[in-house]
Amino acid sequence: MLYHLLFPFSDQIHWLNLFRYITFRSGMAALTALMISFIVGPIIIRYLRGKQIKEEIRSDGPQTHLVKSGTPTMGGLIILCAVIVPTLLWARLDNLYIGIILLSTGWMGMVGFYDDYLKVIKRKKKGLVAKYKLAGQIGLGLIVGAILLLYGRSLSVNFDLNLTGTTVPFFKNLLFDFGILYIPMIIAVIAGTSNGVNLTDGLDGLAIGIVGIAAGAFAAIAYITGHVQFSSYLNIIYLDGAGELTIYCASLMGAALGFLWFNSYPAQVFMGDTGSLAIGGALGTLAVLIKKELLLVIIGGLFVAETVSVIIQTSYFKYSRKRYGEGRRVFLMAPLHHHFELLGWPESKVVIRFWIIQILLVLISLTTFKIR
Repeated sequence: MLYHLLFPFSDQIHWLNLFRYITFRSGMAALTALMISFIVGPIIIRYLRGKQIKEEIRSDGPQTHLVKSGTPTMGGLIILCAVIVPTLLWARLDNLYIGIILLSTGWMGMVGFYDDYLKVIKRKKKGLVAKYKLAGQIGLGLIVGAILLLYGRSLSVNFDLNLTGTTVPFFKNLLFDFGILYIPMIIAVIAGTSNGVNLTDGLDGLAIGIVGIAAGAFAAIAYITGHVQFSSYLNIIYLDGAGELTIYCASLMGAALGFLWFNSYPAQVFMGDTGSLAIGGALGTLAVLIKKELLLVIIGGLFVAETVSVIIQTSYFKYSRKRYGEGRRVFLMAPLHHHFELLGWPESKVVIRFWIIQILLVLISLTTFKIR
């Protein structure tokens, strides 16, 4: 918005020329997101506490978590404000990438909000039925896929670009073509990432810290993807306009830091599905937009591990119950972070070590651009 309002006057007021630079607007977006978090955070937390919108802790979870009962939830509203508002202020609103990523964030935010509303306000223990939640994720995937197939050609100066293809990590000139499975792939990426972040959101500061680090990686990749010289040097697909996604990623980083101020141990507020589904869906959409869907497996490796741990646990429990007459477990508890808690690791140690692993995964993902 500010770009459209102020940049046209850069000929008369020279310092307004700063608005042409993505780096400047990204930095300002991150600072704006952080400031919004600090301003609206206490207001939203007080409102949630006053309305008794609080988390009900599962009795079958770690016993140390029972003291968290009554902590306000739906704090994802803080994240949504701190991501959407700075993006609207500092990004170019005529950019299709920005429109898609804001659509994704808002769409999954509404799905998560309704899920939290049913659980916390309507006291429906399971919240939104799984099939309806999946329907929301599928709907978003269909819309994103349709937009990219209809308008994707205009998003790149490379007219030989395969719209349904994606880059393969560690291989220099190899593209993998999803073909007719392109839209199902988009649905799988968005649904998988949003659910992965949702499963990871089980310890104070865990999910939001990992998302903030991942957003930093996507900020760098988006900037390179939208830069002619950098993308050519690293032999990355150049996508005209993709650099604007750097501003969104910077907003997400700032929002993550701001929310972490309130969500760090002991948490004053939980993000709930309002936040986890929104930012998870956004990360999946980012990977699709800049054609790094396969690289997401590395950047989002912890989300993959958390999801796989749940699949393994439930599958083996059902199998062993059928085979041996009693259910057996691979992990002490799933998702994976609870397993380490029950091993005796303090919650804060689990969170910090997972952050360290996430930083390593990001570094590995960035090195794939040269190790090819």
